[in-house]
Amino acid sequence: MTQSDTPPAAEPGDAPPFRKMHERFRGYLPVVVDVETGGFDWQKHALLEIAAIPIDLDEEGRYIPGEVASAHFIPAEGLAIEPKSLEITGIVLDHPFRFAKHEKEGLDHVFAAIRAAVRKHNCQRAILVGHNAHFDLNFLNAAVARVQHKRNPFHPFSVFDTVTLGGVAYGQTVLARAVQAAGMDWNGEEAHSAVYDAEKTAALFCAVANKWGIGMD
Repeated sequence: MTQSDTPPAAEPGDAPPFRKMHERFRGYLPVVVDVETGGFDWQKHALLEIAAIPIDLDEEGRYIPGEVASAHFIPAEGLAIEPKSLEITGIVLDHPFRFAKHEKEGLDHVFAAIRAAVRKHNCQRAILVGHNAHFDLNFLNAAVARVQHKRNPFHPFSVFDTVTLGGVAYGQTVLARAVQAAGMDWNGEEAHSAVYDAEKTAALFCAVANKWGIGMD
């Protein structure tokens, strides 16, 4: 390093740089996940769609949603799909533009983006953030077990749940109501797609975490 490349010394009274992500959550990177499924039973019903959004930091150290990674799945053999679930999600299983993948391929795609975000922030692992987070984690873990995936980036049981965060911060536990209470828009016609719900869950997590300064001090 030449003398001209040497960074200037900090002036007395300068604010310290903000804490990096790996210093905030015991080395875990929060990653918002939303799944759409063929029902409520993770042991019985198929995983149909997943979206994941790593949480990032802006130039001031505040939380912002990162880039979304998503996949549609070909239902795994032997798993059930309730017609009512398809009515709610609007998923058309044989739609030509669905570009559905087998579970191993879809998980590889999403996990690769998550691992890249983990490396970017020098974190040791990801921790799932979700609205009713254990629902998403149970379906994710079930798919990981089915395909015997060896590189699951997520903590196996710990989560951040925006049901709790939204209830404490805004008095609302329903995602749509918590998002609106936080001053953000909600489009009911777009809800129940994994990408849309993950985007809104990520925005809610960031709103609460920034409001409370979680991990910033």
